[in-house]
Amino acid sequence: MSAHTQTTANMAHQAGSHILAAGDDAIVVENFSKSYGSHRVVDHLSFSVRRGEVFALLGPNGAGKTTTVETLEGYRSPDEGTIRILGLDPIHEAVTLKPQIGVMLQQDGLYPALTAREILRLFAGYYENPRNIDELLERVGLTSAAKTRARRLSGGQKRRLALAVALIGNPTLVFLDEPTAGMDPQARLTTWEIVRELKQQNVSILLTTHLMDEAERLADRVAIIDHGKLIALDTPANLTGVQNANVVRFVAPAGLDCPQLAALPSIGKAEEVRPGSYLIETKEEGSLPNVLVELTTWLRDHNITLSELHVGHGSLEDLFLRLTGSEVRE
Repeated sequence: MSAHTQTTANMAHQAGSHILAAGDDAIVVENFSKSYGSHRVVDHLSFSVRRGEVFALLGPNGAGKTTTVETLEGYRSPDEGTIRILGLDPIHEAVTLKPQIGVMLQQDGLYPALTAREILRLFAGYYENPRNIDELLERVGLTSAAKTRARRLSGGQKRRLALAVALIGNPTLVFLDEPTAGMDPQARLTTWEIVRELKQQNVSILLTTHLMDEAERLADRVAIIDHGKLIALDTPANLTGVQNANVVRFVAPAGLDCPQLAALPSIGKAEEVRPGSYLIETKEEGSLPNVLVELTTWLRDHNITLSELHVGHGSLEDLFLRLTGSEVRE
């Protein structure tokens, strides 16, 4: 394990070791494990989500995110450990808990023959104090599609309707699974605004997303899991700050000779974090100007054209790929 990975893992351990200290946690997960046959999907996972916090749960495919979220929502039972949602057991106290939570599923599961307004009216009937349907349709940008049947909605519109369904009951805690998948940029920004409004109203949000910029912009804290284990947990700023502040990220053709780059006098490390995306760390503090000169000279001498160049802290995406690997896993 690299020093960087070890440091981040230590942060995760420290964060998890104190999860029961606060008395106002919306979610408490302690020593949670889940297996399917001989395959352990979640392995002694511990974390907490504070009330009024936006908490992003990240991980590659097969990391255990879906099993974890479904268990938090009360659809699966843990093999080991304890889970409390708003102080309640999500399975044995589901009748008390369900009216207090909203769930936006990745697979929308909407009634295809009903209109958007009819679907919201149906779900509003399950709650004592639901939100105003027309106001909610307007807030998610579906007023013009209120009379459109769900099967005729676009993918992005279905996601917005799923968000409205999650919010119709004025929940205290919301689970958002890939909330902006399939949305156009404007709808995505609107969804981000809604998430921020919910936070201002002290609503707790558990967010799963494959969009690292979404997690970086919205989340108060980020947990990264892989192979069912917690491998990092902190604020986005602290997680990216673990990396050397003197870094250069650039985009160029895939397959550059990273050992050659790393051999340049002021460069301490060079790696291709994913095809065509490179990260360089300076050898010592204050050598960033020299790195830029050496890098651009090397690229010129090898007739290589840059398409992007960023200087400063590494990104959450860089950290994610370092910890979980750059390969796509099913």
